[in-house]
Amino acid sequence: MQTTSKVALYALGAPGAGICRRLAAGMASAEVFLPQRHARPENGERPFRSLHAVLVDNFSRYQGHVLVCAAGMVVRCLVPLLRGKAQDPAVVVVDQKGQYAVSLLSGHLGGANELAQRTALILGGEAVITTATDNLGLPSLEMEARRLGMGVENLSALAGVSGALVDGRKVPVCDPEGWLDPVTNEHGELFTPVDTDQANTLLEQPVVWVGWRKLRPPRSWLVLRPRCLVLGMGCNRNTGVDELMGLASDALDRAGAARGSLKSLASAEAKRHEPGLLELAQRLDVEPVFFTHEQLAEVEVPNPSKTVLRCLGTSSVCEAAALLASQNGKLILPKIKSANATAAVALI
Repeated sequence: MQTTSKVALYALGAPGAGICRRLAAGMASAEVFLPQRHARPENGERPFRSLHAVLVDNFSRYQGHVLVCAAGMVVRCLVPLLRGKAQDPAVVVVDQKGQYAVSLLSGHLGGANELAQRTALILGGEAVITTATDNLGLPSLEMEARRLGMGVENLSALAGVSGALVDGRKVPVCDPEGWLDPVTNEHGELFTPVDTDQANTLLEQPVVWVGWRKLRPPRSWLVLRPRCLVLGMGCNRNTGVDELMGLASDALDRAGAARGSLKSLASAEAKRHEPGLLELAQRLDVEPVFFTHEQLAEVEVPNPSKTVLRCLGTSSVCEAAALLASQNGKLILPKIKSANATAAVALI
């Protein structure tokens, strides 16, 4: 079920209904859900009989939820719906007077801290943020990673790193290519740069490791993945997604590259509507990009093909597309083939 960017607003009584209406008027995209006796369907408000039932229905459909009711009631409703901090939407609880907006669930990645602040601003109240890093003025590494275009590979290790920062311990950072420099340079008092050899002596303590190369980290290491790789692919018409997925996985393995560092899937304009490629992009959670045969033909590649030249007017698809999408980066895996497809990997 696809999540919308909208916020769902809920209340149980008349005071809460009024608060929801004030919030809806101040938010660009919000929908109001109220008990049948309070709802005004003519104004677009949606009636419900059970808060638990409507939350079950809505939980994964909305990016955020604001509830004007007791926090304990919300917690009991949410317990069976929770999947993890990387998937759960933002949840904010507001008291009946609108004085406090409490960030209850998914404060950082889900955006509940920001939603609580927006809610408090509209109501003239106060946002209650309980995440330790925020309260102590420390950087939230998952949010900093997102700001810098990186992903977190293993959120389970985040608690150990955050705990070390909260305790006042400097955290070692292994980041040979400097992806996290904007954060570590600003907060030199919090982080200690280490090289790979030094990091490998710190297997039992929190370490931040940053890079695109495949890694089997110790459980205590937090792995950040810069989105810096392009997968270039060409294929015959109607090539199945399973074959394409198998070739993509093989390409990443041969390149020693992590799937989490993929930024885009690149191919020829002639393949823009190829079902297998489009489904592959969805599975890999990357943006597909396409180039005309004239653009591809201008790129010098190590493995040109006369067959491709006859069919598409360019001597390369996968290598040329990977290089173009990587902004003339470095080809870290030249062309490999399956029965009906080709693949190459480039570093932006």
